[in-house]
Amino acid sequence: MGRDPPVVTGTPAREWAVRALRAAPVPVALVVLVALAGVVLGRVYADPLLTRLMVGAAVGSVLVSVATRRLASWLVAPLSVAALAGWTLLSLRLAASHAALPGGLGEVAADAARNAIPRLLTAMIPVQPTPDTVLVPVVAAWLAGLTAAEVALRAGRVLAGYLPPALLYAGALYVVGPNAEPAVGPTVLFAAVAAVGLAAPGRRPGPAADADPVAGLTPAVRAAVRLRLAAASAAGLALVVALAALLAPVVAGQVDARPVDPRRYVEPPQVESLDENPLIRISGWALNPDQRLLDVRTVVGPAEGGPPRIRLAVLSDYDGVTWRVGATYRNAGRILPAVEPAPGATTEAVRQEITVGDLTGRLLPAVPTPREVGGARVAYDPASGTLIRPEGLVPGLRYEVSSVRERPDVNLVSTANVPAGDAVARVLRVPDGAPEQLRRLAAQLAEANGAPYARADAIATFLAEHYRLTADAPSGHAYPNLTFFLFGPRNGGGQRGTSEQFAAAFAVLGRLAGLPTRVVVGFAPNADGPVRAADAYAWPEVLFDGVGWVSFDPMPRPDSAPRPVEEDFRPQPEEPPPSEVPAPTEQPSASPPAAASAPDRARGGPGTPVLVGGGVGGLLLVVGAVLAALAATRRRLSRSRLERGAPGERVAGAWRELTDALRLAGRPAGSDLAAAEVAERARRALAEARAATGVSPAGDGASGDEASGGDVGELAGLVNQVAFAPGSTTGQQADRAATLVTAYGEALRDARPRWRRLWWRVHPGPLRWRR
Repeated sequence: MGRDPPVVTGTPAREWAVRALRAAPVPVALVVLVALAGVVLGRVYADPLLTRLMVGAAVGSVLVSVATRRLASWLVAPLSVAALAGWTLLSLRLAASHAALPGGLGEVAADAARNAIPRLLTAMIPVQPTPDTVLVPVVAAWLAGLTAAEVALRAGRVLAGYLPPALLYAGALYVVGPNAEPAVGPTVLFAAVAAVGLAAPGRRPGPAADADPVAGLTPAVRAAVRLRLAAASAAGLALVVALAALLAPVVAGQVDARPVDPRRYVEPPQVESLDENPLIRISGWALNPDQRLLDVRTVVGPAEGGPPRIRLAVLSDYDGVTWRVGATYRNAGRILPAVEPAPGATTEAVRQEITVGDLTGRLLPAVPTPREVGGARVAYDPASGTLIRPEGLVPGLRYEVSSVRERPDVNLVSTANVPAGDAVARVLRVPDGAPEQLRRLAAQLAEANGAPYARADAIATFLAEHYRLTADAPSGHAYPNLTFFLFGPRNGGGQRGTSEQFAAAFAVLGRLAGLPTRVVVGFAPNADGPVRAADAYAWPEVLFDGVGWVSFDPMPRPDSAPRPVEEDFRPQPEEPPPSEVPAPTEQPSASPPAAASAPDRARGGPGTPVLVGGGVGGLLLVVGAVLAALAATRRRLSRSRLERGAPGERVAGAWRELTDALRLAGRPAGSDLAAAEVAERARRALAEARAATGVSPAGDGASGDEASGGDVGELAGLVNQVAFAPGSTTGQQADRAATLVTAYGEALRDARPRWRRLWWRVHPGPLRWRR
């Protein structure tokens, strides 16, 4: 009886392990290459969550392709996309939980899909890993891994398979831009891993894939072929290294030292026109003191001093007409960048829960300076330390703010200097056209106070002692408004105002005295609970070296009687220049000169007065006739535009009337502007004209939309309808367009000085301007 042959165990397992080891370098290389893009991009993120999510996308995408390599190629993409959807939803959930964002997963995912790219490119550095800032990188990493694996493993084109990870890596470098140090280490590792993957190229699946190409040759021939292959590989590697050594310095010399930042091509979130100058809202709030704007609950409060002030906006730009925010807001996460406190300042933590009531706009109130925000997506301006909610405020919105309240050292403030130079030119700028009375008052207050703090305190004291705080004072802080507030007759409405005029007057006088100033709008609640319109007010701040921004209080003390301004400010009349000094009059002679005889007068014809009077009268008649003709022609042109033709032509004529009105007001609209942008410019032109002249919006006796100069936004919508849907405009819409533009033109004309109103009616420009 013969023996059974021996059973060989473990051979298939060993063969499978060998094949797996041979096939592993390329998939592993692809995973590492895609993951390195996440490492590079993660350098501008606040924590490593994004890098981990991109590494997971790299592993998952390549593993799906490896696991389905035996299936038909058309099945791989659907399966991988399904896995991508699952990983993306998990990533969004982790990011939302990490950022403590409210809302369900569906709401978060929809918002991230709509706003992922603009928010990623407008986010503040370091970027917080939120759903909208991780969505695009995670999806891009998965798609790069899927494409690379299919090309390198299924098609066997390893070098071509490196293209998607290389593009992803280059995209990550571009997004980072100059906001991080050069990625030398990850780039060297990227090249090394790619070289290792090329050393073990992938093969097409099938029986021939596992066969040794030299298995059927004799040992001598097999050794020669392998030696030749090794020599060719070594020669190719040497050639690549040589080319890299020769071309690298040339290529490096063509690269700029500072990369381009793609964020400069994307506009960050902007505030609305209502929020660009919230100072004008003070007077409206003063007239409705019981309006409930916020509800505040202080979780962690200051140790002393009562409830802290809540800041709404910081206004640093002044053009002689309005104070503006002028901030650059960047999308931020829950944790905001920390700012080192000034030397010697004491800090205390403040944490509040705020619920929005009737407050509108985008500006988000918070105690300065916020460090963490939960419950609302925010954008942040580091220069001013203020917040906005890009989606706008809605009643019932609840959010938590953790802030660091800073108290400057009073001993340092009294002796501190103020900065100067280009870095603070923005808060030192005094627009052209400052009235002479304002300049003299600033000079008088600064003359006896050399130290910056003494100058600022003198201005605050002067305003507090000489002016009255009233709730019904009209809004406005342009040069004419401030001049009337400071020097107008007390019995005629002057020398009284709201905190708007007190803060604006302090800031302008401070800049005239060489102090860097700004205006802050906010609230001063007396206790936790409702914050009403009566709690809103504005205050000025001055920047001191080594101390920071220090607030001042120019408001009068309660129940104090203001002193007349004339007691402390008597501007001396200027000496007339020598050319204007009247010459001494001659002494009258003893006898007047003899009058001309009657025959001489008769021979001379009409007297000089008659000739002069006749010439002037004739000239006035000619000028009057010309002006009357111009006015009549202008009326006929307007009637032709607004009353004749099809409805679409009449709407287009109304739009030409609007653009002509803007040109007459010195605010022409460029041809490159959209209709909505022209309408916004028209609103600003009317508001600034009224602010400059002190005209009330309802001063023309109109009501509704016409009281504010017509809803030019509605007119812009009609123009777009004519442009994009010809023939759909009705006669009623054309009549509405005529009504709107007529009301706007009259409002803009009435907001101008008297002589400009007369010139408006006869200006020949609309008759000759090209269309």
